[in-house]
Amino acid sequence: NADGFLGVLKWALLIAAQYGKTQIVLGLEPTGHYWFTLAAWMLMHGVSVVQVNPYAVKQTKEVEDNSQAKDDRKDPKLIANLVKDGNYGVPYIPADEYATMRVLSGLRDQKKEELGRAINRLHRELTIVFPEYKVAFSRIDGPFTLSLLSQASIPSELAALGEEGIRKIWHDRKLKGAGYRRVTEIVRQASNSVGLTEGSDAHKRCIQSHVADIERLTKEIAEIETELAAKCLEIPNAENIMEIPGLGATITAGILAEMGDIDRFDDVKELQKLSGLGLVACSSGKHKGQTKISHRGRKRLRYWLYQGAMSVVAHNETFQQLHVYYTTRAVNPLKKMQSLIVIACKLLRIIFAILKKGIRFDAERMMKDIVRADSAEATA
Repeated sequence: NADGFLGVLKWALLIAAQYGKTQIVLGLEPTGHYWFTLAAWMLMHGVSVVQVNPYAVKQTKEVEDNSQAKDDRKDPKLIANLVKDGNYGVPYIPADEYATMRVLSGLRDQKKEELGRAINRLHRELTIVFPEYKVAFSRIDGPFTLSLLSQASIPSELAALGEEGIRKIWHDRKLKGAGYRRVTEIVRQASNSVGLTEGSDAHKRCIQSHVADIERLTKEIAEIETELAAKCLEIPNAENIMEIPGLGATITAGILAEMGDIDRFDDVKELQKLSGLGLVACSSGKHKGQTKISHRGRKRLRYWLYQGAMSVVAHNETFQQLHVYYTTRAVNPLKKMQSLIVIACKLLRIIFAILKKGIRFDAERMMKDIVRADSAEATA
């Protein structure tokens, strides 16, 4: 709270005055979310705030006293030594639209996790009372299935409704599509179901509860994504990114939310390192280790870049050609997963250039890289 923060600041100022120091640097080990408010408050009151990598603290704990012991008296000294030696980073606290997007993006991820759990729980209940549901329904989380299960949750109720009753439920919900073709199959499977009938009332309540959760969460996620898309358009040049076939508002908003303000990066390699897509190799003497990505950095940024890579490979002809080239070239052909990682890195460089320079995506310019590589191979 405010009194606690003020007490820490007075204590630090007293020590600084005692030793004649003019600058105070607060070193933090960010292992959770508790440092957010403290860092923001200290920065507002003129105190420099830096972060040390928790992995670095763990690796250096034996340097201090040649002991693996770790406690709350030893950790502050380790952190202070890392800060003193310059082994720290400056924290980034998003502001304005970037702060809004990051919070909304995190909320969307949480809601999607909850949605996945609700769907899995629905799968479990239906497997017990209606094992034939996979044959009867095309999609368990589709509108036709959910609208039906919300009113008739167990096989006996589905069979009692009959084909006309099921069609009426869908008509009342104003559903349109190919779902009506499955009416006969649903009734047939429900009539001959071998599902458990004991405790059917309780199972029915569980199913209806899970269906309500799925519908509520689906609606919330759609609302959050609409807000994210609108907020994304406030970022300069973000609309140029969404013009790339395969990169919609959802993926673009996810990348920008995790990336933050592009002006704090001078080179795309900094951004690549932040995403954990930087290449690292372990070699010694004649041994040449396998080159891999570091996996250090913001995992959500890496996740959205990978999603973007898969999407452009699926929906963008230029990136499809690039993927084919990487996986079939004569020299050093890549596996499909490796190719997607390389395309994610290329996508990151393209996004960096678009945001920095305000340019538009040029497919021909990107494909020139392949031409140069092919020429070099032919010359060799």
